[in-house]
Amino acid sequence: MRALRLIVHQNNANYKKEETVENKMTYPLPPVSTIIGALHSICGYQEYKEMDISIQGKYESMHREPYTDYCFLNSVQDDRGILVKMRNGSMLSNAFDKVATAKKTQGNSFRKGITIHVDDKELLEEYRTLKNLNDAIVDFKKNRIAPVMELIKKRKKNLAQKKKELIKKTQEYERVENREKEIKELEKEIKFRLEKFQCENYEIPISRYRSLTKSMKFYEILDGVTLVLHVRAEDKILEDIMEHIHDLKSIGRSEDTVSIENVEIVELKEKSREGEIVSKYSAYIDCDMVKNERIYLREKMGRISGTKYYINKNYEIMDGKRIFSKKKVLYVSQYAADEFGDGLYVDEYEEEEFIVNFL
Repeated sequence: MRALRLIVHQNNANYKKEETVENKMTYPLPPVSTIIGALHSICGYQEYKEMDISIQGKYESMHREPYTDYCFLNSVQDDRGILVKMRNGSMLSNAFDKVATAKKTQGNSFRKGITIHVDDKELLEEYRTLKNLNDAIVDFKKNRIAPVMELIKKRKKNLAQKKKELIKKTQEYERVENREKEIKELEKEIKFRLEKFQCENYEIPISRYRSLTKSMKFYEILDGVTLVLHVRAEDKILEDIMEHIHDLKSIGRSEDTVSIENVEIVELKEKSREGEIVSKYSAYIDCDMVKNERIYLREKMGRISGTKYYINKNYEIMDGKRIFSKKKVLYVSQYAADEFGDGLYVDEYEEEEFIVNFL
């Protein structure tokens, strides 16, 4: 079995779990999709190239690093956060201008100028003018439009009742019916003009204002990471990876830089020396390999130790969304094997022997 062996080191790394928000938790090893994505990127591939990956490694410790998270709220909060105006009204861009910042956790008001720091006086005045206009619209609806609409409602009710008392297709019936249509058109016109004015003069302009909040969140960071990766693919793909491997700058986040210890194309074996091989590294192992007792796990307190994950491999675009194919794996340490072949291989490197299980 021909494959590419890649051994790398990282001082720090975070292989983010997709479902985590408050605390950006990390997988103990990079998912298959992370490795495939990194290799496709350095080779400049625009379409998916079929490849299987064996992932094993270890880390020295783990710690948490704080970071400031910025989040746009769905509505403008007058008393908290940072008031900003989006430069792109459709929100296709996150570029914004800062208008004002609340100084305290509560009791502030951008509109009234209470305990705020003003960054752009002109934009703050525009915001206040829009809020005043909204108050005027609400007052106009209540005191001017509502009585008219109530009168129209009563008039429609009277006309509908009168129609019931008349014989259809008579002149009187048609006169009442025409008047009813006029009333309904008037009602429709009033609503349309009011909604149009409110939309153009308030809703669209105010939609460009957002509340930006910030909070302290955390990354889980692995320290002193060593990864032993094996890649199985067509020869041309392996050669492309070899040619561009020194363009591999990071795995995980962009700041999670790598240093390459070894990269070479090797012949994996289906046999080893007599006796079992015990891995020095943790690894993602196909669950079936454990279930079928091809790989043995050390028992801990009477229970098999390991963590089950459904990790991403490759994806297809369906309806504009990435749909990932998942691999059911067990993350294990202290594992061994004594029979190889049929998907399980041995790689000898210097004085080490790696158990290779492709995913």
